[in-house]
Amino acid sequence: MIAFLFPGQGSQYPGMGKQLVDNFPQARQTYEEASDALGFDVAALCFAGSEDDLRLTANTQPAILTTSIAVLRVLEQETGLIPGCAAGHSLGEFSALVAVGALNFSDAVKTVRQRGTFMQDAVPVGVGAMAAVMGVDRESLGQICQQAAAGEIVAPANFNSPGQIVIAGHATAVERAIVLAKEQGAKRAMLLPVSAPFHSALMKPAAERLEEVLAPLEIAAFKCPVVGNVEASSYAEPERVKELLVRQVCAAVRWDESVLEMDRCGVKRYVEIGPGKVLCGLVKRIVKGSDCQQVDSVDTLAKLTL
Repeated sequence: MIAFLFPGQGSQYPGMGKQLVDNFPQARQTYEEASDALGFDVAALCFAGSEDDLRLTANTQPAILTTSIAVLRVLEQETGLIPGCAAGHSLGEFSALVAVGALNFSDAVKTVRQRGTFMQDAVPVGVGAMAAVMGVDRESLGQICQQAAAGEIVAPANFNSPGQIVIAGHATAVERAIVLAKEQGAKRAMLLPVSAPFHSALMKPAAERLEEVLAPLEIAAFKCPVVGNVEASSYAEPERVKELLVRQVCAAVRWDESVLEMDRCGVKRYVEIGPGKVLCGLVKRIVKGSDCQQVDSVDTLAKLTL
């Protein structure tokens, strides 16, 4: 079985998708659809925008989603690969839902643009932070966060792979957790260059606003299941989509468990679709010896093993 994987925020880079747009009409059409939906030139943002422009959360999310779906459409056209399931890291779950036919692309790109704005607005700049901690197990890091909170919020936000966990919350609490983690033997503990404490309880205002935006959307039948971030389990019920996407804003991304779930379900090949190759790196650490290939350009498409 093949799993299609879709990246989240942090995988963006200037020029992403341009090679495909120059060579495949369906890629160009995807960027045009996104631009029509959002009212600005998404291709210009992705191809000519600065790193700072792309790093703005309200820009990052639609840019990555659009690039991922452009790659997906070219991949499907050129290879005929059909996944047995799909998954995405945080924002990438929206791409996965588009890939399986549950979400309309135009609806998805408008929604993630708003999602990005809501997440950015939820916490004033400087109040929240995120940090990556390496070499501490999840139970110990949970205890460190409880100790560091001191009346504030700090908790695991991304369980990326064994020994790599991201924490999020109030900046002062995150900094206390970094100190404690280092004292307790962490290999590395460092602040991340992000603009808000994503996947923490501080995102509750964003979750509430996203719920309103999702409410009128139509959700269609799934072509195959999606392994969701919140529960790290497969789902294919259209009525569950909105609830899980709302919960995801404040809940930790259980990526390591999601990959293990796909492995248990019989996935033998993983294809990361969209900018960057972060997910392939994580998959190979979670399931030793796994086959994961990444596609985001003409060159990587040509190297894909069919």
